[in-house]
Amino acid sequence: MLLDWNPCDHMSENLILHLRLSPGDTCVLTAAVRDLHLAYPGRFRIDVRCVAEELFNNNPYLDDLDDDDPSVRHIEMHYDQIHHSNTGAIHFLHGFICHLEQTLGLRIPVTHFKGDIHLTEEEKLAPLPMEWDRDYWIFMAGGKYDITCKWWIPDRYQELVDTFAGCIQFVQCGEAGHWHEALKGVIDLRGKTSTRDFVRLMYHAAGVVCPVTFAMHLAAAVPTRQDRSKNRPCVVIAGGREPLQWVQYPHHRVLATNGALPCCDQGGCWKTKCDRIYENDARGDICLQPVLTERMTYAPKCMAMIGVEDVVRAIDQYHRGGVCRYLK
Repeated sequence: MLLDWNPCDHMSENLILHLRLSPGDTCVLTAAVRDLHLAYPGRFRIDVRCVAEELFNNNPYLDDLDDDDPSVRHIEMHYDQIHHSNTGAIHFLHGFICHLEQTLGLRIPVTHFKGDIHLTEEEKLAPLPMEWDRDYWIFMAGGKYDITCKWWIPDRYQELVDTFAGCIQFVQCGEAGHWHEALKGVIDLRGKTSTRDFVRLMYHAAGVVCPVTFAMHLAAAVPTRQDRSKNRPCVVIAGGREPLQWVQYPHHRVLATNGALPCCDQGGCWKTKCDRIYENDARGDICLQPVLTERMTYAPKCMAMIGVEDVVRAIDQYHRGGVCRYLK
């Protein structure tokens, strides 16, 4: 049972949560802040120091705390549960929450199976950074250079866009400095959106196609428009790098190959690069089954096993089911 807490009898404890990881991790942290507050309302005053702090804009559970205030308790946030994710029934959302439970000595139930992003009405009504006023899907065609095992076969990105020409308008996004090769027939917003721009873009998006990345977490965390389905369609090209139970949100179509190859027959392999020579990587954290692509570069076999037809089928399933509609 949750401990009784009467704010009239006790002073609130001041917490600043520190996270030095990526925007995707920050998006997941929003769920931990929400659930700590909902489990013990009034017991904690919470602030954060993290990458992409804009994800906490308008957050009703945060207070403005001073780093130098001696009453503040500073907590470095981690998710050590990742080390048990291959064999445990654990989702990424549980990682930060378990860390807070162990640090604070409290039980913190997960209330919603998603992050917690808040938009103002002004943000919802603000113009988008493109001249398009119909339905669109966000497409993340690439990824970070430090984890190339998450990349799909390069030429398949364009083939997917061509398959849905005239039926789906894709908006290609991606952070400047990451690998996101230009595609034809898309609205190109690569390197052109701030964190809040991307949140607003996600709010209006009919769906998302991406690898296991920030966009996947945001697709679940950002609320949908009133004229759309309750949960945003998202097709995740995942392969076998991470265990399915660690990454999958409800209502997402995650194309995973866990269990289909010896290298990921017990969860995920968690490798980062595809080829030591090509990637100039000396850490030895290399894919065990790289395959040569049409461009004479390497990709993980688990990603190569996911064909364009598999992604097409997953996207089409949302349309056939009626939660979104084609342009024609």
